[in-house]
Amino acid sequence: MPITEILSRNAEMYGQEICLTEINLDLQEKHNVTWREYELIENSPAGEYRREMTWRVFDEKANRLANLLLKRGIKKGDKVAILLMNCLEWLPIYFGILKTGAIAVPLNFRYTAEEIKYCLDLSETTALIFGPEFIGRVETIYDQIPQVKTLFFAGENRPTFAENYDRLTANCSSEAPQIKLTDEDDAVIYYSSGTTGFPKAILHTHRSLMSACYTEIKHHGQRREDNFLCIPPLYHTGAKMHWFGSLLSGSKAVLLRGVKPEWILKTVSEEKITIVWLLVPWAQDILDAIERGDVQLEDYDLSQWRLMHIGAQPVPPSLIRRWKKYFPKHLYDTNYGLSESIGPGCVHLGTENIHKVGAIGVPGYNWEVKIADESGCPVARGEVGELVVKGPGVMKCYYNDPEATAAVIKDGWLFTGDMARMDEDGFIYLVDRKKDVIISGGENIYPVQIEDFLRAHNAIKDVAVIGLPDKRLGEIAAAIIELKPGCKCTEDEIKTFCIPMPRYKRPRKIIFDKVPRNPTGKIEKPSLREKYGAIRLVAAQTEV
Repeated sequence: MPITEILSRNAEMYGQEICLTEINLDLQEKHNVTWREYELIENSPAGEYRREMTWRVFDEKANRLANLLLKRGIKKGDKVAILLMNCLEWLPIYFGILKTGAIAVPLNFRYTAEEIKYCLDLSETTALIFGPEFIGRVETIYDQIPQVKTLFFAGENRPTFAENYDRLTANCSSEAPQIKLTDEDDAVIYYSSGTTGFPKAILHTHRSLMSACYTEIKHHGQRREDNFLCIPPLYHTGAKMHWFGSLLSGSKAVLLRGVKPEWILKTVSEEKITIVWLLVPWAQDILDAIERGDVQLEDYDLSQWRLMHIGAQPVPPSLIRRWKKYFPKHLYDTNYGLSESIGPGCVHLGTENIHKVGAIGVPGYNWEVKIADESGCPVARGEVGELVVKGPGVMKCYYNDPEATAAVIKDGWLFTGDMARMDEDGFIYLVDRKKDVIISGGENIYPVQIEDFLRAHNAIKDVAVIGLPDKRLGEIAAAIIELKPGCKCTEDEIKTFCIPMPRYKRPRKIIFDKVPRNPTGKIEKPSLREKYGAIRLVAAQTEV
């Protein structure tokens, strides 16, 4: 079943019910008013503090865009890119593209103009819908992307080189276009996060999207009365695939623009949120704010909040132990997935397995998993190998890149590039990215293990461990440490803290700096290697 049929069903069954709410607390803070008072401000700016949408309006907006695209000659298999911040228009635009049989191409809002051009060229995109935050970047390249015949601008103060999305769609039919779709039709191109190189274009079918719906609802049991708080960027598979549980169950969701701890807690309280998906830094920030006294939990009504789950990166067990201290009644789950495996769900811990915190879990619903050697054969229990997965959400291919596709998909199995091990009970533990493994003096060092150890230090907010060149050992482990606000720490203190670790694992270099993360929470290690690897090489050459 194409995923667009779920939206049409919800519009018919729950048409008058609110399905999406957008909240922009930054606007509310600027006006220094209460939530409800903001709605009464005359001439409030575009993108009001709080906006709502029903299932029927959602479906009608998707239909209007679909009919506009069809009028403009967009046909089945064409590519239409989305370059928007999270907003109420995002998901109707996504579904409108799908309803034409075209392929949606969500773009990372952090992309530079050159990266936007690269992704548009790679995907052979012919139409682009973008928002006000991206006028400058699109203006820089719009005359260099001749294949993009159509530019729609969603917002006010339209630039001269684009057409008005709101005005044009308002004049189109709200009836569903009569385009026949099947499970095997191509649906979407997502881009890899780029933490291990330049982004790859990942092609998925409607079958992949529906598999995410079923997996998500099986894992987290979304019900009609649930309300899901969506904070991560919608261009990424993670946020959207978790929201697919809301789509399938016909339940509410809130799009929160902002990640301040007090904003998250206030939204959970006021909107009666029941499910929250967090990234590790956001969960860390909430706990730090509680412990500093910046937020008081008794100021919020959090009684209905039943589930907190985390994904997108390894989760330090110490973080969850802290979380359960302040939120003892919460169900907790860890989700593992890749854009190549349609986001979260191919491995998950399960709320019933809290005793195994530290593991990413067991095979997800409808997924098979093995830990394999270089030839794809399973390794013995407890040994480290590559995590390999198989299921209905595996990508069709890297678009227009058969060589890269063949390197990661073998006999239907997706080689994830993540090193892992499986314990005697069948639970899987991430060890590290294959490309991040440090080989120092012939020993394999897995940065995640060092990072997890260091995060237990009371002064450390975040840490990233990378390999730096060394003339004698080949590589050494370097720890880039971001301290909590107001905390002080010395290199000697960190080295003393690391003494319980085996000597070969201890970081040889300590650097105090900010740890960069992308919008999905993954550490941007290539930028750290570029920043500090070059410094290290220059230093080595100077010593000679």
